[in-house]
Amino acid sequence: MKLTSAPTQEDGHYWLKDGDLLITRSNTPELVGHVAMYDGTPARAICCDLIMKMQVDPRKAHTRYLYYYLRSPEARDYLTSRAQGASSTMKKIGKQVVQEIPVPVPSLSEQQRITSILDEAFDGIAIARANGKKNLQQCRELVESGYSSIVGIHDKVDWSRVTVADIAANKKGSVRTGPFGSQLLHSEFVDDGIAVLGIDNAVANEFRWDRRRFITPEKFTQLARYKVHPGDVLITIMGTCGRCAVVPDDIPVAINTKHLCCITLDQRRCLPRYLHIYFLHDPDAKEYLLSQASGSVMDGLNMGIISDMPVKLPPIEVQTSIINQFDVLMDEAKGLMSIGQRKMVSLDELKQSLLNRAFNGEL
Repeated sequence: MKLTSAPTQEDGHYWLKDGDLLITRSNTPELVGHVAMYDGTPARAICCDLIMKMQVDPRKAHTRYLYYYLRSPEARDYLTSRAQGASSTMKKIGKQVVQEIPVPVPSLSEQQRITSILDEAFDGIAIARANGKKNLQQCRELVESGYSSIVGIHDKVDWSRVTVADIAANKKGSVRTGPFGSQLLHSEFVDDGIAVLGIDNAVANEFRWDRRRFITPEKFTQLARYKVHPGDVLITIMGTCGRCAVVPDDIPVAINTKHLCCITLDQRRCLPRYLHIYFLHDPDAKEYLLSQASGSVMDGLNMGIISDMPVKLPPIEVQTSIINQFDVLMDEAKGLMSIGQRKMVSLDELKQSLLNRAFNGEL
């Protein structure tokens, strides 16, 4: 195999050609050693210095044979185990590591046979995955249309148009973000104590415990104004923006980080679950957020935008009815989506099983 790295536009040696193998050097452990075949689109392209181009000697190996081998668990394990870096979050592999991968090299005819089998199997899996993705998308669309139907059956005579700021609790800091800058340093996190909520707790659009971060009780006394309460609505405003969750009733003492906007509602006017549903599924809410956010992935959300968001507010009893009907809809949708997601996982496992068998002489 012949490898090149550190491409430049001045050196034609690094321009990509249709069929070139590309392998990631990466700077994060989860992306080390991924492989792809350049398909000629766009017609003129170079790879960055975190990707190596691999050229195969056609007298020894077929390119697609090597492509499949580099996707096998055996090759991935080899590459990830040899990634090096100054920290656990900055890992790379060098050219020599890739050159020294122990590749099983049968005859060219046997390579072609294995490649043909894998091509056919992977084409079938790709079709099944595409259908699975389509089914999942249809489930999501059914949820949106179901929301519209649920809202549509209610008489809107008594509904009012308000903003998030209008329905927030009448107290200072009812709409707030977390501590900024030197107020809370990463070095101040400890193994146990007062919980600190971040993007990971809301990114699934429902509250989940993922990473556990804590500060000492002494530090909490300095940051008590950022305390979250049961029923608070959390909206992510940095990183993965525009996700939303409701803080559960059994939350321990906790604060939120600067990555979240935390809303304490006047629950005599607006139920947290209603705002949660409205924020995620109402067409007017989506249109407002997209029009206000600066960037294609809602990377410009801030406390002001959220405070000014218009809300169509029905009476409490209607909010309760919408919540109950929508939760029934979501339970059904989640069941269907769970089945679809399990099928997608099974397809990925099938691909890995086929690759294992292919390079262990079992095909």
